[in-house]
Amino acid sequence: MSSRTTTVGSLVSSLTEVLAKAGVPNPEVDAELLVGHVLELGRGEVQAAALTGRAVPVDRADTVRLLADRRAQREPLQHILGRAAFRSLYLAVGPGVFVPRPETEQVAQFAIDALRAVPDPEPIGIDLGTGSGAIALAMATEVPNARIYAAENSVDAFLWTRQNFTETAASNATLVFEDLAGAFPELNGTASVVISNPPYVPDAAIPRDPEVRLYDPAAALYGGEDGLDVVRQLSETAARLLRPGGTLILEHGELQGEAIRDILTADGWRAAATFRDLTQRDRTTTALRA
Repeated sequence: MSSRTTTVGSLVSSLTEVLAKAGVPNPEVDAELLVGHVLELGRGEVQAAALTGRAVPVDRADTVRLLADRRAQREPLQHILGRAAFRSLYLAVGPGVFVPRPETEQVAQFAIDALRAVPDPEPIGIDLGTGSGAIALAMATEVPNARIYAAENSVDAFLWTRQNFTETAASNATLVFEDLAGAFPELNGTASVVISNPPYVPDAAIPRDPEVRLYDPAAALYGGEDGLDVVRQLSETAARLLRPGGTLILEHGELQGEAIRDILTADGWRAAATFRDLTQRDRTTTALRA
């Protein structure tokens, strides 16, 4: 073995050290995923290769190190890989689109459960401000008898949304480029579920994570002085789209549940309730159309 040759195990170890010094959360996981990306191996296969002392070609090791340098600058791992896992999906993401988060998988579950509970043969679900298309495509693939509609109004994000809709090829999913206020007038009063992960960060707030602060599009983050401007619009739009008894589902920040419940109740929604995510932070508020 030449002096420049390295093994999978030593490469993972050295990258883990670099990423840890940069403050990257879960540095060993990211190191394994970067190595796997370049070597075209799953994470489990990378771990197995590390145990068996598998050698890494010099050119590929150099490529992994360059990607790790980008990650050490806190560029999102998903941007580097070009993909983000979401439930059973593996979505294309990159600059200009909000990277779907694990906590949103649980928010999507509320919509999936609500659609499955509807006795109609083809219940209608709508995702407003769909971003990468994660929630809409999860609903479409996991509730195949439903008809799913999604709207996005960012040109930069829409390029990724359209790619994901094309790749997923869910015949029951429809995507439009449209502002949420005027989206889908033809569906007024027919939807069983309206869901959204809107921008909800207050304008003066500074996100802690560099990956969010430096790379997520501002339009997907900031929601006015209190972060709830888009929520107020969603309350109006969802009331137009939902049929009586239909369910509105909103993702939000951990301190916003009470304020959102107040907005929805004042707008005439029934049974507004807030639910915690797996980290025990308030994450989802639901309400029923009167």
